[in-house]
Amino acid sequence: MPIQNRITPTGLIPEEDDFWSPEVLKEVHTRSPKMLQTFEKVKSVAPTKTTVLLLGDTGVGKGTVAKLIHQHSSRKDESFVHVHCGALPDTLAESELFGYEKGAFTGAVKRKLGRFDTAQKGTIFLDEINTISGTMQIKLLQVLQDRIFQRVGGEYPIETDVRVIAASNSDLQQLCDEGLFRKDLYYRLSVFPLEIPSLQERSEDIPDWVSYLIEWFNKLYFKEIQDADPLVVKALQEYSWPGNIRELENVIERAYILETTSTLRAENFPQELFGDLNNPAEIAMDITQPLAEVRRQSLEHIERQYLKELMAKHLGRINQAAETAGITTRQLHKLLSKYRIRKEEFKPSQASSSKK
Repeated sequence: MPIQNRITPTGLIPEEDDFWSPEVLKEVHTRSPKMLQTFEKVKSVAPTKTTVLLLGDTGVGKGTVAKLIHQHSSRKDESFVHVHCGALPDTLAESELFGYEKGAFTGAVKRKLGRFDTAQKGTIFLDEINTISGTMQIKLLQVLQDRIFQRVGGEYPIETDVRVIAASNSDLQQLCDEGLFRKDLYYRLSVFPLEIPSLQERSEDIPDWVSYLIEWFNKLYFKEIQDADPLVVKALQEYSWPGNIRELENVIERAYILETTSTLRAENFPQELFGDLNNPAEIAMDITQPLAEVRRQSLEHIERQYLKELMAKHLGRINQAAETAGITTRQLHKLLSKYRIRKEEFKPSQASSSKK
């Protein structure tokens, strides 16, 4: 029989799959076939000692996947050390990763342990490894090849027992072809490459993410928002999300803070999310709501679209737009403020950016 599934607050997980520890069940939610494949690969590689290379755009959750691998490995009771390589200045990278001995340089008044010391027996996650210098690439290669490193100012090599998980938001193979990344290091890192799909590729998960984030922000901000307008959810699913999950979280949090009702409404979201969905013909009717509420929402959608087309026609000129609409400039300003429409978006100098 096929494995039955159950809904969690944020998605779908196999009911009979006891691989995942209870505390991470909300993190392995998905309705996406691509993410299901990703999690299957995590299950395969987590119990091993293999070096893993996580690939994917910024914000897709590489740090979360790295923690999942560690939490389901034989090293789960040891340290998980997250190193953001892009935040390490070249002059400090070596001492941060490998530490230094007393007297190694001016100011080194005592020995300092590096990240590989603190990750001993555990896992070190080297995030944005594509940003490290050529010198550090050589030193990391030695760690991966020989399982040894040397502190700055040290005389003897130190053996290390650390599992390495690396992540890159750039194409390392291309960087190798351009001579910006060592091929031998790339081969050592990519023993088990694992691609994490972008949020756009797993839009099936967005409704569950929205529900989960509302639940999370209810606890954080002590409000009682229940759900999101169906138009909002549809728009979020069709948006490209260049910032992936991180961008979605930020957008939901902003709308949540602005919302004064029990439903996240379109007017509290950036209007570029909606595109053609502002067309009344595209509005999905939610027959679970009272007729008065559906009328109110429909009117708001029509007003918003009218105002945007009106301002576009008059290139953001308030006086002309108000005259065409048959209202005062004060009334127009009030409506633009209500729907968070900025007249500057329609000025000739802003024409190119407003179309993006």
